Amino acid sequence: MSEHRRKPPPQSPAGGRAAARRGGQQPTPPPSGGRRAAGGPPADAESGRDTPAGSPSGAPSGPPPAAPDSGGGEPYQGRAAARRAAQGRGARRRGAGGGPGGPGGPAGPGTGGPAGRGGRGPGRRPAKKRFIDYPRFGKEGWRRWMPSWRQVTAIFVGFVGTLVGIVGIAYAMVDIPDENKAALAQNNVYYWADGSRMVTGGGSVNRQNIPYEKIPKAMRYAVISAENKTFETDSGVDPMGIGRALFNMAKGGETQGGSTITQQYVKNTMLDQSQTVSRKFKELFISIKVGEKVSKKDIIKGYLNTSYFGRGAYGIQAAAQTYYNVNAENLNPSQCAMLAALLKGPTYYDPIGNPSIDSSATAEANTARVTQRWGSILDNEVRFGHMTAAERATYTKFPMPQGLKAQAGMNGQIGYLVDTANNFVTTHSDPKITQADLDRGGYQIYTTFEKDKVNELKNSVEKVRAQKIKPGTGHKYTGSDSEFDGDADTNVQFGAASVVPGDGKIVAIYGGAGYDHNEFTNNADTKGVPVGSTFKPFVLAAAMTYGTNYSHDKPLTPDSKYNADDLIPIKDHNGNPVLNKDNSVFKQKNESSTKWGYVTLNKAMEQSINSPFVQLGEDVGLDKVEDTAIKAGLLKDYMGSLVASYSIGTSTPSAIRMANAYGTFAKSGVAVEPYSVTKLIHNGDDDRSFRKPQRTTTPALRPEVADTVTKVLQNVVKKGTGKNALALGRTAAGKTGTTDTPGGTRSAWFVGYTQQLSTSVVMFRQDTKAKKLLPMTGTGGPNSTTHGGDIPATMWTDYMKAALGNLPDPGFPTPGKIGDGKTINESGAPSPTPSMTTPPPTTTAPPTSGPPTNTTPTDTPTWTPPTTTGPPTPPGCTIFNPDCNNTSPPASPTTGPPTSGPPGRGNGGGGGTKGD
Repeated sequence: MSEHRRKPPPQSPAGGRAAARRGGQQPTPPPSGGRRAAGGPPADAESGRDTPAGSPSGAPSGPPPAAPDSGGGEPYQGRAAARRAAQGRGARRRGAGGGPGGPGGPAGPGTGGPAGRGGRGPGRRPAKKRFIDYPRFGKEGWRRWMPSWRQVTAIFVGFVGTLVGIVGIAYAMVDIPDENKAALAQNNVYYWADGSRMVTGGGSVNRQNIPYEKIPKAMRYAVISAENKTFETDSGVDPMGIGRALFNMAKGGETQGGSTITQQYVKNTMLDQSQTVSRKFKELFISIKVGEKVSKKDIIKGYLNTSYFGRGAYGIQAAAQTYYNVNAENLNPSQCAMLAALLKGPTYYDPIGNPSIDSSATAEANTARVTQRWGSILDNEVRFGHMTAAERATYTKFPMPQGLKAQAGMNGQIGYLVDTANNFVTTHSDPKITQADLDRGGYQIYTTFEKDKVNELKNSVEKVRAQKIKPGTGHKYTGSDSEFDGDADTNVQFGAASVVPGDGKIVAIYGGAGYDHNEFTNNADTKGVPVGSTFKPFVLAAAMTYGTNYSHDKPLTPDSKYNADDLIPIKDHNGNPVLNKDNSVFKQKNESSTKWGYVTLNKAMEQSINSPFVQLGEDVGLDKVEDTAIKAGLLKDYMGSLVASYSIGTSTPSAIRMANAYGTFAKSGVAVEPYSVTKLIHNGDDDRSFRKPQRTTTPALRPEVADTVTKVLQNVVKKGTGKNALALGRTAAGKTGTTDTPGGTRSAWFVGYTQQLSTSVVMFRQDTKAKKLLPMTGTGGPNSTTHGGDIPATMWTDYMKAALGNLPDPGFPTPGKIGDGKTINESGAPSPTPSMTTPPPTTTAPPTSGPPTNTTPTDTPTWTPPTTTGPPTPPGCTIFNPDCNNTSPPASPTTGPPTSGPPGRGNGGGGGTKGD
């Protein structure tokens, strides 16, 4: 084709955007070197464009003339120029009529000027577009900082994507734990004081995994109905439950566990029971994976094989044997519902109670809680279709556990020793080591118990018991109350403890016949049995420390005299008569009606006469008596109310605490805390959270006071109520104690010591079903009155002979001088010319009602002393009825020592009126 017929693409002409548009409509110019249109301007040599004449910059001042099709016009400038030309047309339309620089202005047509819509004001984007338009360009005020919906959407999508990525990575990294390995916790190893092994326990000792087929369907449905009704259909997690738990932990609130059975199973098998956010996330991921990859059969089997049911029983098989003495496969639906109820927390749902851990976890409270939950679980099984209403109607009686099987290796005294050591660890660790921690195992626990002394104490108690206590051989109750007619040698209990004075280490205890004999109460380390007259040494120590309101705060001595007659009126610290509830004057009852007249406190202690010490306690101030007892080593929690009879033993310390407090007298006033563990190792290293009590050499009582008490208690053994202890054949001090009511003796104590060893023995009868103390009139023989100086003192003597062996007899220190050495009676005058501030009983009319002689339990088995003021006693009222107004001696108590599983470091005992 010839050149003049070629038509190159149109080229944007010079002269502005309008001109470019018009140029796009012009005919295609001829190729370079062609003929120029007639009359046209000369071509720009460099740009190839025609430049109109008279334009200084070569820009046209107006539209160029149209060129004919045959040639002329501007040369072709490329597609980019054409595109710009097209854009310019739109810009001109947008900028038409703009501000300064509008059409025909210096800025050229369509520019719109600086303020025009087509210019570079705030309405236009910057020349270079930003990657993230924030703060937003062209927006004013708050809109400038408000993200657009596109930005919000992008952020949300990015966050979700990141979270999904993290979750995916975490999920991929988490492995499903092996239930069999995780469930088999380590053993604990307990050692005697000499370092030899005592027993292994904890961890897997009381766990036996069983297959799914041996788990009763009723047990599975009971747990599902109680814990997770959607278990069979859910994915293994409860997002809402996890969210609540994380939120609570993040704000420092109460921690929460997994809410589904799958989550609880994962928690059990992880062995990490910490309540942290990281552990919660780990539990969540494992639960999701377990829910996806593990069958429901394996999950419910693993859960029931690893859950803790209380009493050291892990897993359903151990629980069935512990609570009902049957294999798990033989449990009936009612028993299954009871065991399922325990999973909410054995401490608060085990019917046997555990007040040593929490005072609200009494046997009565726990039984009420578990009974309600048991019934609710059965009702839920009907509601969720796992049981028919007809079958539910057959289970109306709560299945109280009967056959209680002890953990392997925990027979005899071993169970009580382990329990005492465990309780010491849990109460002497920071951060706290819980019983659940110990049950998971991995601890080496070095105790203070001496194997030979433990065996000697056990042998002494059981030997004397066999000689004196003979159930079914004709020893009948000989009291006046027909309610207690029957065999007086049944349900007899003993407890004992032996402590090193000045050190506090517990070398031996006797807690009872043993867990294997269904006696789960550790009688050496529990509260519940009143100490009676064994409390009188603390009253004497207080009088020698503080004096009385009559002695002008000068200390009394054992030679100070008090009226010892029976039924003397008692005056309070201010000299006003103490009143009964019917406003009659309270008069203290002695064991006998002997007219002693005024006797020294030494004599009153020897013969354990009540009236002098009741009045002495009031004169000193019962608050000061309490303070002295606490300084010696008793705990305030179990001291009882400060009523007139407080001075003769309404407090309720344990046998361990009594032995240790008497050790303060033996060590010239140096008080120490009793302890049963010397070292704790966990996973091979010393556990830094464990702390042993620190011994001190600072006397809690003045040495002369403590040593004088010892001298008085030596006389009790030599010629007083404790003469049975003379058979020891060495220097010893001790005191008898008996709590008596018209129905008979309720408790009998003997607490005694040498410089090397302090030991206490307690004896009582207990109706375990009715949970009450029984009278001991006739116990040990038809003519027996069961004083502390009888069977308990005989046991004490037999044990101390064996325990001390061939050790030397160091005697006791000679007491120092008390005050100025003068003896002061209750009027403050030197003896033997007392000013009688208390009228002799012969000049006073008989009381209208008997004095309060015992106490009222507020928590099994603690006793609360009665008030001495108020209305008379209604007929049939007893001191153990908290709704009863009592002034007369009760017919019978209704509570006694606890029947719960092994308690903690309790302090029991209280109330005594019999002098022995």
